[in-house]
Amino acid sequence: MMTDLQAIMPILIVTLTAIVTMVAESFQPKGERVPLGGLGLIGLTGAAIASVLLWGRDLTGFGVMRADNFALFIYVTLCVIGILTILFSGVVVDRERIPSGEYFALTLFGISGMMLMAGASDLLVIFLALEVMSLSVYVLTGIRRSSEAGAEAAFKYFLLGAFSSAFFLYGVAFTYGVVGSTRLDQVAATLASQVSGPSVMVILALAFLLVGFAFKVSAVPFHMWTPDAYEGAPTLVTGFMSTGVKAAAFAAFIRVFLSAFEPMHGEWAPIVSALAVATMVLGTTVGVAQGNVKRMLAYSSIAHGGYLLVGLVAANSVGKAGMLFYLASYGVTNVAAFGLMALLSTEDHPHDNVRDFAGLWYRRPTMAAAMTIFLLSLGGLPPTAGFVAKWYVFAAAVQEGYYGLAIIGVLTSVVSVYFYLRIVVMMYMSEDVAVDPAPAVPRSAMAGLALATGAIFYLGVVPTRVINLAVQSVQGLF
Repeated sequence: MMTDLQAIMPILIVTLTAIVTMVAESFQPKGERVPLGGLGLIGLTGAAIASVLLWGRDLTGFGVMRADNFALFIYVTLCVIGILTILFSGVVVDRERIPSGEYFALTLFGISGMMLMAGASDLLVIFLALEVMSLSVYVLTGIRRSSEAGAEAAFKYFLLGAFSSAFFLYGVAFTYGVVGSTRLDQVAATLASQVSGPSVMVILALAFLLVGFAFKVSAVPFHMWTPDAYEGAPTLVTGFMSTGVKAAAFAAFIRVFLSAFEPMHGEWAPIVSALAVATMVLGTTVGVAQGNVKRMLAYSSIAHGGYLLVGLVAANSVGKAGMLFYLASYGVTNVAAFGLMALLSTEDHPHDNVRDFAGLWYRRPTMAAAMTIFLLSLGGLPPTAGFVAKWYVFAAAVQEGYYGLAIIGVLTSVVSVYFYLRIVVMMYMSEDVAVDPAPAVPRSAMAGLALATGAIFYLGVVPTRVINLAVQSVQGLF
């Protein structure tokens, strides 16, 4: 029993913090403010420390959860994303009149669902975790009750999310029909023992599971919800869902397809390759035409999903470790970019058009410099984390002979630099002041920006230690 609890200790800490946050908000005296964000920071820091202490122990909890290095690496990544989100949230929650208790509690419940997805070793538990995460993010998307755009985005996200959940559940049902179990190790053993090739039932199970995951990682053609949900949600929620949801979904995607369905790599690799090409090309080309920065970053997120799929197709040790490194670097960079946008916004102006960044260097040089670093990292330019991340996934594709995927990835990365540099040019080469002076930035948010900037350069200049940790993580998974 003690070992079971130890295996889920990081998730337990985050869940209990979410409950305490919700209860504290309910009982706070009228007119007083309980520092709910501070509770969240304490909980997430505790969960990250617990994850580090569990490193290398490879515990199993209740037969359906694993605290292996793979899950722990994702746990720490999710905790960092959550900490950055909360550091940026204080002033924005007050300014946009977002109910703070609901906001912080739902963020923490969402992270607990994400962690559950990363550590689950049973398809039904992955499905339950998917729903815990999704329901939290649906509500966060529409948390500004007076916003019609937010309500529309939440409704679309919920509706399409329900379809994807149904597909995933069909995949679980077909898998159980073939194997008689939903545990990933038993699925892998059964598929590996089939000498006559996969049956129709197995192919259907694989297809349905693939559709469910493709929706969550915004792979083309299951990406339609992404631009609208990103644009309608509060900017901080957009940053949270673009990083946390992607990290959790890819973690489960990797665990299911590179362990349970690894014997069928020859069947699913061509399909995932096609998805990767379509995702990289569409995400980049449509992103170029966007004038709204949130929609542009939405298509950028779609393209980054394509780059990660390249690592999944390659499926060698470099590709698997590269995907984990990519998720960590992309998570820190993108949540910081959205956080900075939220800090520049005012109550009347969301600061989400390219023109809104005009002359930012002359008004707020620190913010302009930080945004430049984030955008260069998203574009994959050295010496940032984004460059190293792309290098590893493309190198993995070349090692396995997927030259076409690597070339398309490099070409689309070059094109994507164009839409990132549009904002940089606007900040430095236009002296126009397109919006009113931005509000003051609190110290907590400045600490978040400094933390993200330091992490981007650390991962970009001396990535070896984190790469080694990522390699150790995937070695324990298979």
